Amino acid sequence: MKKIIVLLMTVFFLSSFGIVAQERTLAKNVKITTVQDDSSEDPDNLATEYFSQIMGVALSSNSNLNLYQFIYDWIGTPYRLGGKSKKGVDCSGFVGEIYGKVFNAIIGDNSRKMFNMVSPISRQELKVGDLVFFKIRSRAITHVGIYIGDDKFAHASSSRGVRISNLEEPYWKRYYFRGGRLPDDAKRQLETQLD
Repeated sequence: MKKIIVLLMTVFFLSSFGIVAQERTLAKNVKITTVQDDSSEDPDNLATEYFSQIMGVALSSNSNLNLYQFIYDWIGTPYRLGGKSKKGVDCSGFVGEIYGKVFNAIIGDNSRKMFNMVSPISRQELKVGDLVFFKIRSRAITHVGIYIGDDKFAHASSSRGVRISNLEEPYWKRYYFRGGRLPDDAKRQLETQLD
């Protein structure tokens, strides 16, 4: 009986030792693999891919990730006429915050004043960071957003708050008026910050 107990204890000990040795080897291999995977990943590419998927736009490695991060942080902020904070914001307040925080530029405090500060451009000329203006059931400009690429723009909608919409959607296509870009001197300053 003693021999059987000793034999079972020996088998148990050896099998336990073998399992521990296998676990250490496995853990060592996993650590090596993990380190290799982490070192080959570029965080900027991850952020670029993430924002590309979330916002539905094709971003490049030299895209202004600060702009996309700012927009992402504000998505879902409720609409509030005259608002300029995450408690509530209107279209011009949202665009003004973007230009102030991302581009260090101060632009008008309503969509009409903003339009008077920019150089009008056609829809085909739109680049990321340009403004898009709308005349919704009015002869005057009533709405503004910021172009983010691939026919998409970010804006504060009176019905859904801060969101991303597509210029090809029938509603926005119907009321689209014109794009706008800051004048050359301000544009050069922005381009310097983007490089």
